[in-house]
Amino acid sequence: MGRHDLPSAFSDDQLRAFMKAILADVHALERMLDEDRFESGTRRIGAEQEMFLIDRSGRAWCGADAMMKKLAHPQFTYELAQFNLECNLRPQVFGGKCLSAMEAELTELLAMARTAAHDMGGGIVLAGILPTLRRSDLTLQSMVQNPRFLALNNAISQVRGGEFQFRIKGVDELEMMHDNVMLESCNTSFQVHFQAGPKEFAKLYNVAQAITAPVLSVSTNSPLLLGRRLWRETRVALFQQSVDARSTAHQLRGRRPRVNFGDHWVRDSVLEIFREDIARFRVVLATDLDEEPEAVLDRGGVPAMTALRLHNGTVYRWNRACYGISDGKPHLRIEARAFPAGPTVVDEIANGAFFFGLMAAVSHEFDDVSKLMSFDDAKGNFVAAARLGLQANLTWFHGREYAAQQLVQDVLLPMARQGLQNAKLDEGDIDRYLGVIAERCKRGRTGSRWVLDSLAAMGEKGTKEQRAASLVRAMQVRQASDAPVHTWELADTGEFEGWKESYVQVGQFMTTDLFTVHPEDVVDLAASLMDWRHIRHVPVEDNEGRLVGLVSHRTLLRLVGQGMRGAERTPVAVKDIMIKNPVTVTPGAATLEAIEKMRTHRIGCLPVVEEDRLVGIITERDLIRVAAMLFEKHLRETTAE
Repeated sequence: MGRHDLPSAFSDDQLRAFMKAILADVHALERMLDEDRFESGTRRIGAEQEMFLIDRSGRAWCGADAMMKKLAHPQFTYELAQFNLECNLRPQVFGGKCLSAMEAELTELLAMARTAAHDMGGGIVLAGILPTLRRSDLTLQSMVQNPRFLALNNAISQVRGGEFQFRIKGVDELEMMHDNVMLESCNTSFQVHFQAGPKEFAKLYNVAQAITAPVLSVSTNSPLLLGRRLWRETRVALFQQSVDARSTAHQLRGRRPRVNFGDHWVRDSVLEIFREDIARFRVVLATDLDEEPEAVLDRGGVPAMTALRLHNGTVYRWNRACYGISDGKPHLRIEARAFPAGPTVVDEIANGAFFFGLMAAVSHEFDDVSKLMSFDDAKGNFVAAARLGLQANLTWFHGREYAAQQLVQDVLLPMARQGLQNAKLDEGDIDRYLGVIAERCKRGRTGSRWVLDSLAAMGEKGTKEQRAASLVRAMQVRQASDAPVHTWELADTGEFEGWKESYVQVGQFMTTDLFTVHPEDVVDLAASLMDWRHIRHVPVEDNEGRLVGLVSHRTLLRLVGQGMRGAERTPVAVKDIMIKNPVTVTPGAATLEAIEKMRTHRIGCLPVVEEDRLVGIITERDLIRVAAMLFEKHLRETTAE
């Protein structure tokens, strides 16, 4: 768990003092390695579960404060957003029934969270990225108001020196600017931990780097972001950009972002990782200083390494080196951060089992993976797996290329089984969890594939918001049964029950596929769009997407009535006839407020704007359609009763 009791701003003197403390911790760590003070000979595993909080309509619910108060449980903690929560599992000795013990504990914790959320009219869902998230959810008002997160946002924004720019291309494309780090909160993960002795750390860390891509390829669960179909594991691209503190000049120089896979294999020890991250990344957080770590070591104690651990928590390697203390003994572990939350607990434990099994098998069979694979191949595999999932082509040892599906089925699953058997795990657990991976791979049905197939099957049923809400509702129902994702039926709009709640705000049913014109365009273009698309209003926006006017069919009729139509006339620009400063609403405006505005101003449409940018439009037709759907739903429910 990260520290939350930090001030929200730091002076230069504080940051310099904190850097001295980090360097002191590194020197102490080096001494501990030389004096063999770390726990070794014991292998433990662990995990952290992040989740989304949702309301009855399947939208993000900012209920973290209420949930934490109601749960009052030491294994739950805050994440960045009020619509996120995290629970931490107890470490397990790697062997016997450790995997089923993890599943049982996690199932119990999630049942507690579901009950608490249900009592307050909400729910939880496990998803790499929540399909119903909207940009309006990602403001600082949705951030957990504790000093650590506020300080992190302030520090990264200052170092960045401007807005964050996001550009991700998949089937669709997302390009946007954002002024805070809250896009990070779109991501939730199931992070697994693998303890490593100090002398074997470099070897095991390199193994983790090599195997992350194939494990990720069969574990993807994050194909949607803000309604766009992007990467199979969009979290990878989004997380890197959401806390990218590099200025434009640093990006042009090729400076590494704070979220990264690394650039080379580790040669000798964990010190290489900590030293490199100190050298490359500025201190952005500080806290009260510990007792001098050398003094603690001199009297036989274990230093807390608070400074080093806090800085390490602001550098987001996909495989992170961690220092920890358990039962008074210091240890090192590898935190694998690439795997998404969901689709179910059994799917997550299966992903962990596959990763743990490969860690055990590859490290046992091969002395040095850096002699079998180039680092560029490991890094390229990671990006390919995130982009394409099981459809990726991956390069394995000795330069052999495989389709990800073939590599997992034919090469890695048998290897993972052997690794778990060598660690003396329960055979029933091995069969259960690796069987899930095998079936998922055989059917090509990851969480991402289920989402995309469900969307394709829904076609044009309902609105875009309703289809996203149906996905979330289907996830909720199927997760409660804990049947793995490869057995799931596709989602359908008919199973979503929160129909009334899905029309409360304008953003839930507005049209976002817009046809617009520019102020300098000829009026004939606006008229043609109305004719071709059977619409009665065309928004006018400038080059930056700002709404500057509106052309209505009535305006064009007046233009025709004035005798200005014909081939001989001088072309009329849109700016000359558009309605300037049209009445607008925001996506979060209540539907009743929109209706009242249309009635008061006697208008047939309302452009929807957010931060001065045009994001949608609602018309009288939309409101009639909403009323008809609600009436039809009410009629069916009444008939059923």
